[in-house]
This record gives sequence, C-alpha cells and structure tokens, in this order.
Amino acid sequence: MNLIFENIQEFWIVYLFLLMYTLLMAHHAYGGHKQTRKISDYYIGGRKMGGLILGLSFFATYSSTNSFVGFSGQAYSWGTPWFLLVPFLVGFSLFSWMVVAPRLRSFTQLLDSLTIPDFIGFRFESKTARIMASFIVIFASLFYMTAVFKGIGNLLETFMDIPYKLAIIVIFFIVVAYTATGGFISVVKTDAVQGIIMSIAAVLLFIGTVNAAGGLGSFMEIRETSTTSHLFTWNGGVALPTLFGVLVSATIKMAVEPRQLARFYALDGTSDARKGMMVSTLAFTSVYFLLVPIGIFAHKVIGDNLTDTDLVVPTLLVTEGVFFPVVSSFLLVAMVAAAMSSLDSVLLVMASTAERDIRGLLWPTDSDKKTLKATKLYVVIFAAITAGIALNPPGSIVGLTALSGSMYAACFLPSIVFGLYWNRGNSSSVIGSFLIGLLVLSFWPWSEYLHQVFPAVIGSSLVYVLVASLSAKIETERITQLFEVK
Repeated sequence: MNLIFENIQEFWIVYLFLLMYTLLMAHHAYGGHKQTRKISDYYIGGRKMGGLILGLSFFATYSSTNSFVGFSGQAYSWGTPWFLLVPFLVGFSLFSWMVVAPRLRSFTQLLDSLTIPDFIGFRFESKTARIMASFIVIFASLFYMTAVFKGIGNLLETFMDIPYKLAIIVIFFIVVAYTATGGFISVVKTDAVQGIIMSIAAVLLFIGTVNAAGGLGSFMEIRETSTTSHLFTWNGGVALPTLFGVLVSATIKMAVEPRQLARFYALDGTSDARKGMMVSTLAFTSVYFLLVPIGIFAHKVIGDNLTDTDLVVPTLLVTEGVFFPVVSSFLLVAMVAAAMSSLDSVLLVMASTAERDIRGLLWPTDSDKKTLKATKLYVVIFAAITAGIALNPPGSIVGLTALSGSMYAACFLPSIVFGLYWNRGNSSSVIGSFLIGLLVLSFWPWSEYLHQVFPAVIGSSLVYVLVASLSAKIETERITQLFEVK
C-alpha cells in the first residue's frame, strides 16, 4: 500500500491529467448513450456526423501509440529512409477521402450496410464472402490491438514504474467501459479531442527532443558520426524491400481498414467528405512531419545502444533534462489518449462484425435491443482476448501493425476499390481474391527481396479482375441501381 501512495505522490501530475481525461471520456460515453436510439446509431452514428469531427477522428484513430511510440522511434534504427512515411501517409489519406469515401458513403446507404463485411456481402450478394470478410477483420484486428496494448504497457511501465501487466489491465477496463456504453458517437467525439491533444503533443515531443539533442544542427552531427552515418543511406539501416513493404502495409490501411472506413459511413453528406479530407490530411502532414525524425535526434540524447526501437520515446520521457515534469506528464497522457483512440474504434469494429456479420447472419434477430446488448458483450470479449495476448506480445509494434495492414490490403483492396467503381465482380471473384491474398501473404518465400504485401495485393487484384471478367456480372435491380447513382 505504501508503494501505491509513493507512486501517486511522485506522479500526481500524471494522475491528475488522467483523471481529467477519464472524466471527459465518461461525459462523451454518457452523451453517446443518450443519443443512441437504434443499432445504426451505435455502429455508425446514424450517418449524420460532420466532416470536421470525422476528419479529426480519422486522423486520431489511425495515430495510436503505434505512431507515437513505434513510428516515432523507428528512425532510430532505420534512419532517414523512414522519413518517406510522411508522403505515404498523406497520399493514402487523400486517396481514401477522394476515391473511397464518396462512393462508399453512397453505396452503403443504398445497401443499408453498417459494416465492411456486410457491404461486401450485399455488394457481391454472397453470404460466404461476408463471413470470410468477418473473420479476416477479426483476425487482423487482433494483431493491431495487441500492438497498441504493448505500446501503452511499455509507456506506463517505463515512465511511472507501473508493472506492464497491470497497465494493460487498467487500460482494458477504461476502454471497455466507455466504448461499450457510448458506441460510435462517443468514440468519434473522444477521438476528436484526442486528435487535438496528439497534435499538441507532437509539437512538444519534437521541440523537447531537438533541444535536448543540441538543436537542429545536431542532425548533421549525427550524420557525420561513424556509428550513425549509415542511417543516412539507402539500405543502411533497413533493406529497401522491407522498408517499402512496411510503408505500404502501415499506410494503405487508411483505404481498406474497417475502423477508418467506418468514418465514411457516418458522413452526413458530400460536403462533409471534403471538410474531413482537408482536416485529416493537414493533421497527418503536420503531426508526422514532427514525429518521424524523433528517432534520429534521439541518438544525441540517449546514445546508440538501445536495441528495441519501441523504447525510444518512453526512454526520452524519463531521461532527465529532456522535458519539464509537467510536459512529460502531458506527453504520457497524450500517448495514452492515442492508444485509446485506436483501441475503442477497433473494438467497435470487431464487436459489430462478430454480432452483425457472423452471429446475426447465422442466427438472425429483429430486435435492436438484443443486437445492441450482444455487441456490447463482444466489446468485452475481444478486449479481454487482445489484452491477454498483449501480456506476452509476439512481436514489435511496427511489425504487428504492418502485418495487420498487409492482411487488409491483400484481402480488401480489390473488393472495396473495384467493388465501388466496376460493375463486374461476384461471389467467386471476391472469394478468390481473399484466398490468393492470404496464401501469398502467408507463404511468399522471397520476402528479403520483395515484401509479401506487394505480390499479395497484385495477386489478389489479378484474380479478382480475371474471375470477374470471365464470369457473369450481377444484374439484380439493387446492384444495377448502385452504379446508376452519380
């Protein structure tokens, strides 16, 4: 008990920030609960949310601790080639909002779709494809959530001496409580606040690290130092095939991952899509421009001997003289917020998929009340499973994030992009693309020369196009109507 009081006394500023943040989440959870009248409100906010709040949410739900801990520290070992992350992020953000968002919003409303698996099932008139898509979503999400839990556990353990496992358990209860209570509306409102907090945190993290390193001029000093000069060359810190594979896997998710695409379902109209695009793209550009170089400057602050890049940022936070106590406390809470902004969205996607697209498809019910109750139960179940896995995580944060992104890209890129813009395609083409994408991703033997995400995406796309071209297109009235809407 004395240890607990000593910990609270030492880190009282952090606990104060966390208390304030938790109260804000409770407020949003209560508001979301009051605004939820039917299942579409709980899943996608009733398709009546504005572009500003959804743009911030789109940015925040992507930018978890994977970004603040994993992405920020990756340049420590991979060097300046990792800076390419910024244009990749901006490019896929623009692609998502300009190419995917308008049609997906229109199609899903006409089809009465609430999830990506049911969109695939309705668009291709295939229950089999819908169920397969559901399992892909759940499986890929497990890896991602494990990475987020690991990031937040590392932070709290390093900064506050809270045991790693205890940190994960505490976050589990907080996230489950407000996600299950408020649904999509509370998640998006909380995300918007988290997006603002993370933007401020990126500025503080960059300024503190650069100042501790000796200013911007230290960048050239690091380049000229023999132990770190390799970080400024191609193939110096990482092989190019691995670099580009991870870049694509980690960023293409914006165009195909259900938690990102759910924001497009919720748009109130086309004008809101334009607002959302401007807000999210500006946020990605400014924030990641500051985060990505952190790993390079860290060499001047914490030395060259750190072996786990996931510990770069946590180590900076506890290194004396880098940040004022109140700033480091705020940064920690901002990163906890970043984790929660992703955990809540992924949990909601997994739960809605399990209930609507697996259990609800096999054992239908007309009761929104029963569906809502079951979805909330799945929130608890999936949070418990991923938190349990995170107690002994199987890989690095960036590696787990890239694996999740690779699965979504290989399986969903053809069915979503082609499915929105090409009126051919049927059950066989989408199932074939799923299978080929997963097979290539799992068994590609030349990953040291070409990252598996590239052949997986190419293979699944080719199979989709080939099968769709050789087989009859769906000509039902509902599918025909989709492509008549401008």
